[in-house]
Amino acid sequence: MDQIFAPWRIEWVERDSDPIDGCPFCVLPDREDAREARVVARSEHNYVLLNNAPYNPGHAMVIPDDHVEDPTDLDDAALLDHARLKAATLEALRRDLDPDGVNTGQNLGGDAAGGSIDHLHTHVVPRWSGDTNFMPVTGNTKVIVEAIERTYEHLHAGFAADENATDPGDVDAGDAVELDFDV
Repeated sequence: MDQIFAPWRIEWVERDSDPIDGCPFCVLPDREDAREARVVARSEHNYVLLNNAPYNPGHAMVIPDDHVEDPTDLDDAALLDHARLKAATLEALRRDLDPDGVNTGQNLGGDAAGGSIDHLHTHVVPRWSGDTNFMPVTGNTKVIVEAIERTYEHLHAGFAADENATDPGDVDAGDAVELDFDV
């Protein structure tokens, strides 16, 4: 039997119940502690959330505040803000994580999204040469090399250095970086 040591997962295993009642993409940005909620940055109409089950360190999602299922349901201001926040996310990742490339994408509709959340979100996944090796290919196991708390600090610093950051926030106080794109 293959074993992977992941002691940080005990908090999830020992939880009393699912801490999120409703759509997590609607609930998480309203939490007081952005760091605990994994909300790294906010703009006028959207926010950036670290993926709780990342494909790679830095796997983030750009999510509109409004619960819509398709980009065609966003008004022009929210759509432009979404695009600008996605670009800022790319820059933050490049600034502080220095990936070799980045995959971005949306899974639209229940079947395309594997029946997951119907709240629109754009995945932004940093990639490095060699991040796919024998483990996922032959061992059917993905190794994530960085704890999500450390990734939060990296990405927070990347956003804080953005020219559009109006409030860099305090990562220790659980504040997200505020960005203003003058949409």
